[in-house]
Amino acid sequence: MKTVLAACLLLFGMFTVGVGLGKQNGFPLFKQSAKAPPGEFPVLDPSPPKRIRIPSIGVDATVHAVGTERDGSISVPAPRLRNEAGWYRHGPSPGEYGPAILVGHVDTKDKPAIFHRLRELEPGAKIEIARRDRKVAVFEVNSVEQFNKERLPAAKVYQDFSRPALRLITCGGNWVGGATGYADNIIVFASLVSSRPA
Repeated sequence: MKTVLAACLLLFGMFTVGVGLGKQNGFPLFKQSAKAPPGEFPVLDPSPPKRIRIPSIGVDATVHAVGTERDGSISVPAPRLRNEAGWYRHGPSPGEYGPAILVGHVDTKDKPAIFHRLRELEPGAKIEIARRDRKVAVFEVNSVEQFNKERLPAAKVYQDFSRPALRLITCGGNWVGGATGYADNIIVFASLVSSRPA
């Protein structure tokens, strides 16, 4: 049986992050109901993200859209864009109901990249996403978790539509090389807590 694809991509000697789910398992990345249930939290209209800011780990960077690879996995930013994050444009936008997905490199062949310090985030840390509609979605970190790529909990990462949420994903664990790259993924789980004008 084919497994979930969440392998890091080795390209031109650059270590990059691969975080997508293959479609071989017969389920889509996102499953959602028609509308958000009532809840004690904000929900924003759809709007693509432009920048990500994480003061506690020194991140202030551009966000661009990424899509899907031929194997069904989420695309990653090009190696030359090591200091940019990629937003999965086929899922929710940050602040919208559901889990918005942002991916980024942990490092390159010889330099740290945008999400190099992601594993240092602690619960309660703030993540700010500036959007094209001139609103800033403010998220609070719930947890930072590490998963072996072959045992990524797809439902927890991609299919939790209980509220507006954010997932930041990069590589982690041991470097094993080959098609796998790093053995694990580091994933930040965060929830929308507020918004403000940009």
